[in-house]
Amino acid sequence: MKAPIRGRTEPPAGLLRRIDAVLRAAFPTLATLGLLVLAAVPVGAPGLVMAVCLPTVFFWTVFRPAAMPPPAVFGIGLALDLLTLAPLGSGVLVLLVAHGITQRFRGFLVRQSFLAVWLVFGAVAVGAAALAWVLTGLLTWQLPPTMPAMHQVGISAGLYPALAWLLTRAHRAMQRADG
Repeated sequence: MKAPIRGRTEPPAGLLRRIDAVLRAAFPTLATLGLLVLAAVPVGAPGLVMAVCLPTVFFWTVFRPAAMPPPAVFGIGLALDLLTLAPLGSGVLVLLVAHGITQRFRGFLVRQSFLAVWLVFGAVAVGAAALAWVLTGLLTWQLPPTMPAMHQVGISAGLYPALAWLLTRAHRAMQRADG
C-alpha cells in the first residue's frame, strides 16, 4: 500500500467511483455540446451545427438512453438555438421531437444492422429538417428557403457513419468501465 502524500489526504475510493460514474453519465451530453461549439466555427457550411447535433442525439438516444434524457436534449437544443441564432425554441422542439420518436422506436433500432439504423436516421433527419423549416417559417412569418434544409439533411446523413463510428468507440469504452 502506498503511503499518503504528507499534508494531503487521499479521497475515499467511493468518491472517485462516484465522480467517474457522474462523468461517464454526463459524457454524451458534454460531448454533444462540445461538438456543437466546434461545428459553430464559421466555415461556410450551411446547417453544420444541426447536422452534427442531430446524429449525436439520435445515437445516444438509441444506444445509451439514460445518458441522453429529455432535460439534456432541451439544454442541447437551447445551445443549438443560441449558437445558430435560430428562432428561440425551434431547435429545442426539433430535437425533443426527434428524441421522442427515436426513444419510441429504440427497442427496434437496437436490434438492427448499422445500415437499417442509418436509413432510419435519414428519415428522422428529413423529418427534423422539415419541422425546423416549418417552425422557422411560422416564427419569422417568412417563407424560408428550402435549400439549407436539404443541405442539412445531406450533411447530417453523410456525417452519421463517421460520428457513429466515433461514438460507438466511446460507448464501448463506457460499457467496459461500467462492467
